[in-house]
This record gives sequence, C-alpha cells and structure tokens, in this order.
Amino acid sequence: QRFLMETSWEALEDAGIIPATLNHSKTGFFIGMSGEDYARFHRHSGDPKLINAYSLTGSTMSTAAGRLSYFYGSNGPSLTLDTACSSSLVALHLAVQSLQSGESDPEVHVAFCRLGALSPDGACKTFSANADGYVRSEGTGFVVLERLEDCENRKSKIYGVVNGSAINQDGRTAGLSAPSARAQQEVILTALDDAKLEPSQIDYVETHGTGTNLGDPIEIEALFESIGQRRDRPLLIGSAKSN
Repeated sequence: QRFLMETSWEALEDAGIIPATLNHSKTGFFIGMSGEDYARFHRHSGDPKLINAYSLTGSTMSTAAGRLSYFYGSNGPSLTLDTACSSSLVALHLAVQSLQSGESDPEVHVAFCRLGALSPDGACKTFSANADGYVRSEGTGFVVLERLEDCENRKSKIYGVVNGSAINQDGRTAGLSAPSARAQQEVILTALDDAKLEPSQIDYVETHGTGTNLGDPIEIEALFESIGQRRDRPLLIGSAKSN
C-alpha cells in the first residue's frame, strides 16, 4: 500500500495532474494485486503479539484501492482484483472500459517452488533453452489513464494510447496452471480487432515471458500464429522479467 501511495502520487505528478483536484472527482482506482505475503507475517502469523489494527487494514487487498480513494478523496470506482499473472492487465482493461462508459510469504514461496515455477538459481531466463522458472519480487507500477480528448485538451504528457484491449480465459487445458496457445491467439486477435489494427502493424510485443519450458514455447506459438506470420519485417519480442 505504501508503494501504491508513492507511485500513484508520482504518476499523477508526471501526468501534470494536481492530486488535490481528485477530491470529489469520479476518478477510479483499479489495482491488480496478487499474493498475501504481509498478511502471513501479521494476522496469520499465529502470534497475537504481532497483530494490531494495521495487520488488517494494512494488508487486505480491498484496502489497497480503498486507501487511494480515501487519501485522494475520489468517488469513482475503487477495486482490487487478483487474476494471478494477468492482474495488472485486467485492471487496465477494466479501467479503460470505465473511462469509455463514463464512470513473499514463506508458504507461498515454498508452494511455487514445489510447483516447479521458480528458478533455483534466482535468475529468470526468458526464451532461453536453459529456462527453469521465474523469480518472485516486489514492486509497483502505476498508470494514469484519461480519455484521449481530455488529455489533448489539457495538453497532458502522453506516453501512449490504449487503442484496444481484451480479456479471456484458457478454459480446460493440460493442467490448471498450463496455458492455452489457442486462447492466447484469440485474445490477441480480439484486442487487435477492438483497436482496429492489423497484425502487420504491430512491431513489438512485451510478453509474459515466465522463463519456463512450458509457458514460453506456448506464448511464442500463440504470437507466431496470431501476428507473426505474413509480415514484411520481424516481430520484436521481449520480457521485463529477465531484467
């Protein structure tokens, strides 16, 4: 929650928005969050001496968005959602729709280890033949979204335009955590259709890039089948995880 407070303020400053102007506004906060590490150390620690009022309000996911609305005094939608690895992207999708409509705890770490999802040497080697898992870390990213015409009227700094977005679900796959190349192809093409863009117009894709020998090949297959073919120039791909 402290990270969210800091990065939201910095993002608003970067967008040229005076935080005080959010008071009584319809500004919405859509937060993607996964993991309950701090809760495990406090209210679920088994030690009553470690539990206080902040063990609840400082660690519940709902409060992560609620605290921002409370601090800035905004009255728009306020929600935290957990869709695992896609949490932030789904939050972005919902925020876009809202604009358009006008409105490491130890137990978790051990579980991911036994799932075979974590790299034993602490390095995420996305798209490498030696890929053996990802690396858990803590951080926050914050994006200020506005309708394009509002940004242009205010002469805001614009880093990019969300032309389209889409979400779906894998459905039944080889396993609960196993991705589906077909579903990934479909959501990519649906997002392109929503953005009214052709696959050939995409130059770069920031991938999930888990650094696993299951997820990486499936993601590459989906990208190739959906936007990688029939191009007159290479499709560039990358993943922040390896950094």
